[in-house]
Amino acid sequence: MNKREFIKSVAGASVGLATLGLGAASMAAKLPLSGESNSKSLSKAEQRRRDRFPNMTLLTHEGKQVRFYDDLIKDRAVFINFMYARCGDICPGMTVNLKRLESEFGGRVGRDIFMYSITLEPEHDSLAMLKAYAESFDVGPGWKFLTGTKDDIELLRRKLGFYYSDPARDQNKTEHIGMVKYGIEALERWGTSPALANPKSIAQYFYWMEPNGARPNHAVAKNIRGNA
Repeated sequence: MNKREFIKSVAGASVGLATLGLGAASMAAKLPLSGESNSKSLSKAEQRRRDRFPNMTLLTHEGKQVRFYDDLIKDRAVFINFMYARCGDICPGMTVNLKRLESEFGGRVGRDIFMYSITLEPEHDSLAMLKAYAESFDVGPGWKFLTGTKDDIELLRRKLGFYYSDPARDQNKTEHIGMVKYGIEALERWGTSPALANPKSIAQYFYWMEPNGARPNHAVAKNIRGNA
């Protein structure tokens, strides 16, 4: 399915968060924080790791409520990018390229690597649209498309560094930062790459982060602007 066919197929999917009973009011009924009751017993390293990320409630494209840090990030190896369903240019290309990256890792995605794509238009991208988008790219169970309240998504975008210093450019969604953030949370190792980079290059830099990881091969890494 090409991007025009996808956009046409989901144009009528107008069931938004509010319609599903999962709007701002419902999202405000936060899930309990798994670390709240014993926060005083956290080590300095654990507290530093927790403080690095917001822990707001989000929804997966399957309709499941999750906490960003507790359920998606903590103790995991992850890849994170931002997108929106009706984007007609960079988003479909990024998703296709990240699909190649998913294949590059074989069966690890969903087992010990997880991928998250977060909508930049929570007011528009309903769960039905995100589900259709995920299905159109045949993503595996280890890859979640996420939404939440507009304020929470904006906070998350800024906390993760997906913004321009120029306010005018930053508000233009057609120029949104086409990057993917990746890391191993327990080791506090993080990096970023253009989401359209050569999937083999992205994978090599991730492998470098792993315990006993080997330095990326320059012959592959130099093609960081490779296949889009």
